Amino acid sequence: MKNETKFVTAGRNDKWTNGVVNPSVTRASTVVFNTVDEMNNAVANRFNQTMVYGRRGTTTAFAFSEAMTELEGGAGCALYPSGTAAITNAILAFVSAGDHILMVDTAYEPTRDYCDKILAKMGIETTYYDPLIGADIEGLIQDNTRLVFLESPGSITMEVQDVPTISRIAHQHGCIVMLDNTWGAGVNFKPFDYGVDVSVQAATKYIVGHSDVMLGTATATEEYWPQLRDNSYLMGQCTSPDDLYLALRGIRTLGVRLKQHQENALKVAHWLQTREEVASILHPAFASCPGHEFFKRDFNGSNGLFSFVLNRGDKQSIKAFLDGLSHFKMGYSWGGFESLILGISNVSSLRSATQWSSQYPLVRVHIGLENVDELIEDLAKGFDRLNSALAK
Repeated sequence: MKNETKFVTAGRNDKWTNGVVNPSVTRASTVVFNTVDEMNNAVANRFNQTMVYGRRGTTTAFAFSEAMTELEGGAGCALYPSGTAAITNAILAFVSAGDHILMVDTAYEPTRDYCDKILAKMGIETTYYDPLIGADIEGLIQDNTRLVFLESPGSITMEVQDVPTISRIAHQHGCIVMLDNTWGAGVNFKPFDYGVDVSVQAATKYIVGHSDVMLGTATATEEYWPQLRDNSYLMGQCTSPDDLYLALRGIRTLGVRLKQHQENALKVAHWLQTREEVASILHPAFASCPGHEFFKRDFNGSNGLFSFVLNRGDKQSIKAFLDGLSHFKMGYSWGGFESLILGISNVSSLRSATQWSSQYPLVRVHIGLENVDELIEDLAKGFDRLNSALAK
């Protein structure tokens, strides 16, 4: 089944829809039974999409979990109240005191904080590695290395990793491979085709697509699904059926939204490439983006998120650039229908294993679904303000 059809049909099993188009919103804490045999049968089938207790999921959760498994692959999908919860709980499901993990140096900042502030207190050691390390990852694997975590592309500097090579070497040493696949959205990158064992997403972003729900997912292969599922349940992870309904609705338009985000973002990126203020474009589809060759080889497309590096500017001029924008708002998320922008003056503070060479600011943009010419005009006026501030 092609993606376009999956977007429409995923999770719409008759047992969830009850004869209507969309699965219903089923809110429940207590599930009641009329007989001992009925209750025992439900408990015996608790891992087979049977309602036992609200925290184990309702039909809305089963429908969304099934839909994500259809889209991304794997054997099952665990659900969490945020993307960060998905990352932290998925990691914790597979590590214990005395273990060592390898974490990509460009990881989402809360992922890094979790390793440094939570896992370290639990006796779990983290080594950060260059996202472009490729086969040299083998030199960092220790006897107690349990897990290798990837994020491709990196969510700020957009390095694309050689996922199949890293996965192959990690597996040779008995390590689990986990990927933050939020940028790929389970559509533009198919993790299980490239050796990933557990794929995590902040479904808050493109899956939901409307900036109104916090939600996370972790999808695993048949080998690791039972452990991920059981540990997530024991950690008390559960999600709102109302939020899951909105996520299911988001899946229906995921394909057309991603195509439009991609089209708009590529047009903006090509325009930025002509600006004298821009030193480089960090968009995986551009040769100037580190790991571009892996993007060409492994990805089916792109989306609205990318960065660019300036060849001038300081804190005051960047403030002038950002403060007067009309269509771009500043915010820490992305993946919604709206355009967003962030100016980062000190990229070096976000990494420890790699060097950041530019002394000038990096700007990350999420290109939304607005008229792209108006977005370009907005940025052009921003550059005028930046240059005026520098001329003072």
